[in-house]
Amino acid sequence: MSDETQANAPHPLELWGGLECTVNRVDDVYFSQLERNGHHKRADDLQMFAELGITALRYPILWERVHANGAEPDWTWSDERLALLRDLGITPIAGLLHHGSGPRHTSLLDPEFPDKFVAYATTVANRYPDLVRYTPVNEPLTTARFSALYGFWYPHAHSEPDFWTALRNECKATVLAMSAIRRIRPDAELVQTDDLGKTYSTQLLAYQAEFNNELRWLSWDLLCGKVDRHHYLWNWLTQCCRADPRELMWFSENVCVPDVMGVNYYVTSERVIDEDLQRHPFRPPGGNGRHAYVDIEAARCLAAPSGGLGTVLDEADARYGLPIAITEAHIDSTREEQMRWLVEIWRSAELARTRGIDVRAVTVWALLGSFDWNCLVTRCNGYYEPGPFDLRGPAPRATALAHLMRDLARGRIPEHPVLSTPGWWRRPSRLTCEPLHLANTGRLSPESETLGTNTAPILITGASGTLASAFARACEQRGLNFRLLTRKELDIADIDSVETALACHQPWAMINTAGYVRIDEAERDPERCYRENTVGPCILASLCARHVIPLLTFSTDLVFDGRQRAPYLETDAIAPLSVYGKSKADAESGVLNRYPEALVVRTSSFFGPGSSNDIAAALRAMRDGQPFAAPSDLTITPTYVPDLVSVCLDLLIDQESGIWHLTNGDPVTWADLTLRVAELARLDASKFEPRHSSYLQFTAPRPAYSALASERSSLMPSLASALERYLTHYRSEGVGRQ
Repeated sequence: MSDETQANAPHPLELWGGLECTVNRVDDVYFSQLERNGHHKRADDLQMFAELGITALRYPILWERVHANGAEPDWTWSDERLALLRDLGITPIAGLLHHGSGPRHTSLLDPEFPDKFVAYATTVANRYPDLVRYTPVNEPLTTARFSALYGFWYPHAHSEPDFWTALRNECKATVLAMSAIRRIRPDAELVQTDDLGKTYSTQLLAYQAEFNNELRWLSWDLLCGKVDRHHYLWNWLTQCCRADPRELMWFSENVCVPDVMGVNYYVTSERVIDEDLQRHPFRPPGGNGRHAYVDIEAARCLAAPSGGLGTVLDEADARYGLPIAITEAHIDSTREEQMRWLVEIWRSAELARTRGIDVRAVTVWALLGSFDWNCLVTRCNGYYEPGPFDLRGPAPRATALAHLMRDLARGRIPEHPVLSTPGWWRRPSRLTCEPLHLANTGRLSPESETLGTNTAPILITGASGTLASAFARACEQRGLNFRLLTRKELDIADIDSVETALACHQPWAMINTAGYVRIDEAERDPERCYRENTVGPCILASLCARHVIPLLTFSTDLVFDGRQRAPYLETDAIAPLSVYGKSKADAESGVLNRYPEALVVRTSSFFGPGSSNDIAAALRAMRDGQPFAAPSDLTITPTYVPDLVSVCLDLLIDQESGIWHLTNGDPVTWADLTLRVAELARLDASKFEPRHSSYLQFTAPRPAYSALASERSSLMPSLASALERYLTHYRSEGVGRQ
């Protein structure tokens, strides 16, 4: 490349980061993501973010926090954090209001809201004159809808006039705030964000889809001075929303064109409206007073996937011709789907640049994850979506998404095997109804068709076992290439057999579920138990280490002696009582000595769909009115197999290693668990007998207390959640009785 060509070449696509920082209000309660994710107390997070390679960070200097409870402004936190960002070389994009309605002395419907907000913005600019980039009000259109049209957030209004008042106040506040900021910092830049989803429809509802697709631009149209008497929404705004024409024309006279158009884009951003209610029997119908219809995610019903972000970028460029940044890119899903989504967004941005669109950056949103967005943060249910970092441990833990970000920051998309399959939103299994064949959904762009060429599989040993079958089902559902191998195809205790399988399949990872599981029989057949449970895993560890293949293998709570009366942690001393427990304990040390990067999961007391387990046996006995017994003196932590498998796959993709404890958490005796299940299933447990374990005549000694907990991370759902889902499946199979 010549010097002249290099000089004229566009800057590389930048990687930005975003911190979920919403402080929304519901009635008189504020919901703060910064409090829930702990970032308000962890300044070290910023160093962690910097190591991802980001050049800019959407960062909160939120009005509600600085002026909390009507007190004097407290700048301590912002002073410290902005200084750290400056030292780290990260450009902050200052957010002043993020899905909020402001401090208690105002609201989105307050006529004085713009003036109050401008006073705050002016104070920020005076205090931090080195700030250049601002998002004064995040997603004004989305916030106005949620707060003043749908009533989810304060001030909980439900009318079109209130929607307009809220949107006008937010956009006017933005215009006036940027004017005030630029008097202090003339080169200050406006990075204006909003969600840019698109609506598709049947022919009958084309008029509604057209309206929705015009409405999505409204906040940018107002700022760019595009709303006049010829605007598509003029009549709706003046008649239905009762907007004063002078208020609308004020924006034409006070144009504030964004320096960067911030596009927020999610899988759920694209919608389909369909009047065929029978096609979607499990979706609540809505309507517009003229037609009833279902509003559903486009990915769940379109026969052919839409053009995705590429189409949206083309439309934004044609409408405004402004520099664009994707300012939020996130999906609430499994780890590989999060990676697939980010790579698709990145490639969409890169390809848009080749079409001449000025796309500046992609922002990985929710670096620390987010809480309760599945209920639009109207309640604190404890639902957590991890992002590049997972907070469910003593400290934030980097996930595979963080590793992917580091690669993107260096200008490369890694050839990770999980990227060889399109995301669920592109696979046939995405559909939840009879597919809709609609015209004009956009051409499926090349970045969506194939994400990679490395199709190496995961090898799963022990094909005949419950756990192996569960891994196979999960891999199929998640689009992970796998090979499920029988003992004949791969004998883990035979070096030649393992070498042959590795050479034949060229796997990128190995999951070992093979082993000797008959605890009592192991006392009489220790040689066979050790062959399967100790020798085999150690051979796998040696060969996986030699070929640098990630390895996941399993251990048990029976490595402990039960003398403790608090749940065992990963670092607690082991002292197995049985041959089976000793074989697993020896396997743990043998595997990790040979391959420290291996992942060893201790777990306990499986139950799950399609498996033979003690809970299933108890349900069958109660259903049939048969007597049965369970130990009342053995405390365990039950483990729901689908949850275990899902978390294990995430950890494997995250490249985690060492010993992890994974169960569904609650310590419970077998007898108490049986009674709990009987109550939940509404079955008669009158013939159940709690018994001391000695009555059941076990051959192998069991620890009286073998409950597990984790000091590394609490990744598994609660036992209550697991039992509820298990019993739902149980009833759907027609096995249970109400």
